[in-house]
Amino acid sequence: MFIGVPKEIKPQENRVGLNPESVHALVKAGHSVVVETNAGQGIMASDDEYRSVGATIAKHADAVFESADMIVKVKEPQPIECQKLREGQILFTYLHLAPDPEQAKGLMESGCVAIAYETVTGEGARDLPLLRPMSEVAGRMAPLMGAVYSAKHFGGRGQLVSGVTGAPPTNILILGGGVSGFAAAQMAVGMGANVTITDMDDDRLSFLNDHFDGKARTAKASEYDLVKELPHFDMVVGAVLIPGASAPQLISRAMLKIMKPSAMLVDIAIDQGGCFETSRPTTHNDPVYEVDGIQHYCVANMPGAYPLTSTAALNNATLPYVLAIADKGWERALSDDFGLSQGLNVKNGKIVHAAVKSALNL
Repeated sequence: MFIGVPKEIKPQENRVGLNPESVHALVKAGHSVVVETNAGQGIMASDDEYRSVGATIAKHADAVFESADMIVKVKEPQPIECQKLREGQILFTYLHLAPDPEQAKGLMESGCVAIAYETVTGEGARDLPLLRPMSEVAGRMAPLMGAVYSAKHFGGRGQLVSGVTGAPPTNILILGGGVSGFAAAQMAVGMGANVTITDMDDDRLSFLNDHFDGKARTAKASEYDLVKELPHFDMVVGAVLIPGASAPQLISRAMLKIMKPSAMLVDIAIDQGGCFETSRPTTHNDPVYEVDGIQHYCVANMPGAYPLTSTAALNNATLPYVLAIADKGWERALSDDFGLSQGLNVKNGKIVHAAVKSALNL
């Protein structure tokens, strides 16, 4: 199969769909790979490094899209990229279609076969193997970014997360105890914060309680308790995910009025629409905004800030699936792997994933 890797064009996105190690594996398996020039610049992989493992370098994205049977990316295709896709061409990347009807329309009109990393499933309902590595990165980033932008000169409360002798640490609430929430809790505990994690799943709460062994408090998620306890927290991390669907909005605008002045909301779920009513996507260049005196950090591609780590982790997870699709073709690869079949979002001009269809009211 002919596999294409365009340079990511979303603002401040420094990751790349395939690193040289993955290209080497694909070429060794008998496939051809074309990489857009400077696609690996964000991970400090030169065109020559890609050439050395057997890739062809294309001067423009058009050449990549025109020649490839499968496009492997990181972020969802931007409108100009949707226009380059063609009927029957395979697109394998993060899509996050639930809050993005325009992208969904572009993909349907292209006639491509779009397989989304974020809805590929593993052994259990909560196991999303291609979302997991980026959820870990975003989760661990959340308290770090929240801590940075809690500084007074950024409009925050001016409270150091760890506290110091005679001054208390920050109180951090993490909504959702899945992969990203767990990673956020690990980082926040390590930073010395007072951490509370909420989740709806009793088994997950039991795991979290055992893991943190008193270093973080666990609580069953409920709107009643959230309203009662929200005034005590300096930072809230939104980490709730429903695969393929829009994220539930757990904090309304009205609830901002009961929060501490200049408290920080960090929305890891912004790619799926966000956990807070007042969330809107931001960029690394302009990551924070204020609503009703509350700071919001809602960067839609958080792992793009650490592309070396993120690309390596993502490729470790995606490469076996890329190889399966390239070796077998998409239909047989999906037929042979139920979990991979759950990644199919668009086919023959239609949305075919149930949760995405529901979120888009199709």
